Amino acid sequence: MKKKFNPRIKARLRKNRQVLSKNIDNFFGWVKGAKLVELKECNTDEDPVRPELDNKFRTGYGRKIFGVEYKGEIHAVMCFAYTNEIPKSVEELEKLSTDAFLQTAMRDQAGGQIAIAYTVWSKKKGGGKLIVKEVFKKIKKSNHLNRLVTLSPLTEMATQFHVRNGAKLIQINETTQNFEYRVM
Repeated sequence: MKKKFNPRIKARLRKNRQVLSKNIDNFFGWVKGAKLVELKECNTDEDPVRPELDNKFRTGYGRKIFGVEYKGEIHAVMCFAYTNEIPKSVEELEKLSTDAFLQTAMRDQAGGQIAIAYTVWSKKKGGGKLIVKEVFKKIKKSNHLNRLVTLSPLTEMATQFHVRNGAKLIQINETTQNFEYRVM
């Protein structure tokens, strides 16, 4: 009886492995076809980090919204400000991005030298990591950006997310923390 039972178990395990492998491919298959797009607005109610910031703020002087799009649907969002210094709060972020924007507008340049990611969220598994990767590529191709820094909340979740994606903690502020992704 033992000899007849083992081939059945082996066949069942093989079948389950194939089904699991196929489901994982389908689960992350969207990642391969996704692309980074600039957005005019986003649904701020979906933002778990800074829902109080409206679209006017997110697209104001020196600030942009990017999303990962797949089949016409946005699966992850990241909001940026371009500055020449690292902010320690959202209020300072607004001042620094406006200042960098006005300085470069007068000189006919592209914007601040530091991309500050101040919020990121994902609606689909793998989206957060994917948008960090895609934005990182965009910054590397840029001829005016030389740093990617975050303005993250003081939470364990934010810390784990950035460390897991290769960022280094550069400072802890009163209400925020800054991580830097190595660009060069």
